[in-house]
Amino acid sequence: MELVLNPTTSTQQAVKKVLGVKLQDAKLSLSYLSVSFAALFVGGIMGLLQGLDRSGIMPLPAWLSYYQVLTAHGILMLLVFTSTFVVGYIYAGMSYTLDGLLPKVRRLGWIGFGLMVAGVVMVMTTVAMGDASVLYTFYPPLAASPYFYIGLVLVVLGLWSCSAGVFINYRYWRKLHRGQPTPLFAYFAMGIFVLWFFASIPVAVEVLTLIPWSMGILPTINVMFSRMLFWTFGHTVVNVWYFVAVSAWYVAVPKIIGGKIFSDKLARVVVILLVVLNLPGGFHHMIIDPALSNGVKYLHAYMSMAVAFPSLMTVFAMFAVFERVGRKNGGKGLFGWFKKLPWGDVRFLAPMIGMISFIPGGAGGIINTSFQLDQVVHNTLWVVGHFHLTVAMTAAVTFIGICYWLIPHLTGRVLTPKMNKAGVAATLIWTFGMILLSGSQHLAGLSGDPRRTAYTTYNGSEVAASWDPYELVMGIGAVILLIGLLLQVYNVFHLMFRAPKGNTEFPVAHADDEKSTPMWMERWGLWIVIMLLVIGMAYAVPAVDFIVNAPPGSPPIRTW
Repeated sequence: MELVLNPTTSTQQAVKKVLGVKLQDAKLSLSYLSVSFAALFVGGIMGLLQGLDRSGIMPLPAWLSYYQVLTAHGILMLLVFTSTFVVGYIYAGMSYTLDGLLPKVRRLGWIGFGLMVAGVVMVMTTVAMGDASVLYTFYPPLAASPYFYIGLVLVVLGLWSCSAGVFINYRYWRKLHRGQPTPLFAYFAMGIFVLWFFASIPVAVEVLTLIPWSMGILPTINVMFSRMLFWTFGHTVVNVWYFVAVSAWYVAVPKIIGGKIFSDKLARVVVILLVVLNLPGGFHHMIIDPALSNGVKYLHAYMSMAVAFPSLMTVFAMFAVFERVGRKNGGKGLFGWFKKLPWGDVRFLAPMIGMISFIPGGAGGIINTSFQLDQVVHNTLWVVGHFHLTVAMTAAVTFIGICYWLIPHLTGRVLTPKMNKAGVAATLIWTFGMILLSGSQHLAGLSGDPRRTAYTTYNGSEVAASWDPYELVMGIGAVILLIGLLLQVYNVFHLMFRAPKGNTEFPVAHADDEKSTPMWMERWGLWIVIMLLVIGMAYAVPAVDFIVNAPPGSPPIRTW
C-alpha cells in the first residue's frame, strides 16, 4: 500500500520549510487556485461588459453578443472559479489534517486538473466562436456545438477523479486511526465531495444525451426531463459552494479570532443534514413549469426549505462563538461583544460579511422556493440578484477571506499588515459594488424587469423606462465590483510570489467536546443510503411521469 504520510527525508524537510506544506501537495493546490483566480479575472471582465450593456450604458460591439458574454460570465464564475477553488482548498486541508496526500490521490488530483482545464478550454472556445450562446444552464431546446457538451463531460470526469481522491485518502486515514473521529475539516471534505459527486451524476446523464442530439443523431430530446436533470445538479452545486464556506466558518474562523468551535457534534450534524437534504431541492427552479403537478411542486417547496434547519443551527453556533470571543476581549452589555471582534483582520472580516449576507440571501431563497411568491419573481432580475447575493457574496467573499491564510500557508509566506489592508479594501469595495448590483437587481425584479434578456426599451414602453434607474445603478455596481475584483486578483498573486517568506498556520480550531464525538457519525454508507432514499422520494414520481407521459420532443434550435 502506498504511503506518503510524514516526510522524513532531508529533501522533503527542506521543501517543507520553503513551501510551508509538502511540496507536491502545495503545487497541486496552488495550480487549482491559479486557474480559479484567472477564471475570476476573465469572468469579472465578462460581467462588467454584461452589466454595462444590460444597463444601456455601453452597448457591446456588433461582433460580440450579449448572450455570448452572459454565457462566458456564468460558466467562468459559477463553474470554473468556484470548482477549482474548492478542489485547491479541500486538497490543501486534507493534506494538512490527514498528514499528507497519498501518491495515488495526488495523481488523481492532477488527472482531475488536466481534465478540468481541457474541458474548460474546449467549452470556452465554443463560446468564443459563437457556437454556444446557451447560458450556463444550457437548457434544451437551445443547442450548442457538440464540443461544448464534450468539454462539460471532461469537467465532470475531472470532478469524479478529484472525488475519488478525497474518498481514498479519507478511507486510508480511517484504517490507520480506528476508533478515532476524523478531523472535522476532513469530515467536511467528505460531506462536500459526497454531495458534489452524486449531484454531478444527473448532469452527466443529461450532457451525454445532448451530445448525440446536438450532432443530429438523436432527432429530438425530452426537454422537461433534461431540465430536471440539470436542476438536480444546478441547485445542489450552488449549495456545495455554500457548504464549502460553512466548513471555513466552523473550522478556521474560530481559530483566527482566538476562540473554539461551539460543538464538534453539532458541526457534524450540520454536515450530515447538508448532505441528506440538499439534492431534493432542485425542482423549485422549475416551479412555474406547467408540466409539473401541483403536488410535486408543494413537495419540493417543503423539501427545499428543509435546508434552513442546518443553516439556522450554523447561525446559532457561529454567533455563540463570536459572543464568547467578544466577551473574552472585554465586550460588555447585550451587544458590546460585537465591537470587540477583530474587524480589521481580513481573514475574519470577509467570512463574516459572507455570513451576514446569507441572512437576506437565505430569506430571498425562501421567497423563491415558496409556491405562490415565486410566481411574482421567477422570471425577473430578482432571481439574478438573489444569485449574486448568495454565490458572489456568501460563498465568494468567504473564499476571498480564505485566500489570506491559505495561499501564504501553501507558499511559505506571510500576510503583512499592508497586504491585510489591501485585503480589507478589496473586500469592502467588492461588498459595496455587490450591494449596488444585487440590490438594484432585486428592486428591478420586483418591478417586473425580466432576466435573461439583453437591454431593450420594448418599443418605448413606459413600464420598461421605469426600470432604467435600477439598471443604471446595476451598471455602476458592476464597475465598482470589477475594481474590487482586480485588487483581489492582484493580492492573490502577490501572496503567491511577492509576499515575505515565513510560516503561516493552517487555522484549525478545536471544540471542548471533540473527544466525545460518537463514532456512528462516521457511517457514511448510512448517510448516503438515507440521501438516496430522500432523492428517490423527491424525483422518482416526476421522472417516471416525464418519461411515460413525455411531451413531444424538440429538435436542436439556435436563436442566434
